Amino acid sequence: MNPNEAEQLENFFSSVRSAQAPLLLLDYDGTLADFRIDRFTARPWSGVRELLSHIQSETRTELRVITGRPASEINPLLQLPYPVEIWGLHGAERLYTDGRHELQEAPPEAQSKLDELRAILRHDSFGGRFEDKPNAAVMHWRGHSPHRARSIEQRTRALFEPASEVNGLSLLPFESGIELRVGRDKGGAVQAVVEQFSSDEPVAFLGDDLTDESAFRAINSLENPSMSVLVRRALRDTSARVWLKPPEELRWFLLQWLKSTSGSWFEKQAGLHAAMHASSNHAAHG
Repeated sequence: MNPNEAEQLENFFSSVRSAQAPLLLLDYDGTLADFRIDRFTARPWSGVRELLSHIQSETRTELRVITGRPASEINPLLQLPYPVEIWGLHGAERLYTDGRHELQEAPPEAQSKLDELRAILRHDSFGGRFEDKPNAAVMHWRGHSPHRARSIEQRTRALFEPASEVNGLSLLPFESGIELRVGRDKGGAVQAVVEQFSSDEPVAFLGDDLTDESAFRAINSLENPSMSVLVRRALRDTSARVWLKPPEELRWFLLQWLKSTSGSWFEKQAGLHAAMHASSNHAAHG
């Protein structure tokens, strides 16, 4: 973290300290958890679940996850004390904490084209991994050799790019894959969440992938005090204002958030440590 980024973060956390309901918006894969070929084994990095649990239970934070996954997959992986509101499918889907669910509908022509492409890719996925989402057809080539990945990408683009001309459909490239989809993107999800709150409330979004760039841009355009954070081992071109390396600097950020929103929790911890120390001394001299 360079001095300019450190200063930006200090100014942002200063606004968080005095906020009534600061918003912490988080991507999942690559941000809270490392990537896995089997996505159901992608658990949060060590210490992240504990910090999020304290943020959720001990602070006034409004916590949301905005992910490319189907929304139903996230809470079982997070395993926090209470369900989190999830914006899935890059924002096209909303899962409330009480279980209510919303999904943006596809225009008929777009739905028909998606159904056609799904049938093709179920029969032949070009050697890649086809993922069938409610609002999208997705091709992954993570884990393949560069030569093989290039072949899968070229064949997929030859199928997807003409289809993206259909009303309502759009291409969404991401690292080691591409998606043909309908519905709002992560930037639209950020805007929809922020609209529910006061323009004075601080907002942060943490993400890693190319698909998070629309969210970074949405955050940067807000009048609210805001912070866009790229969480990634290697820096790339990005609209994010700050770059943090996971998992250590991610844990640092969450700890600063916790400190900024819950002084009482830290006072309680300090009191507990002091009591344990006093008890230890008493036992030693008893």
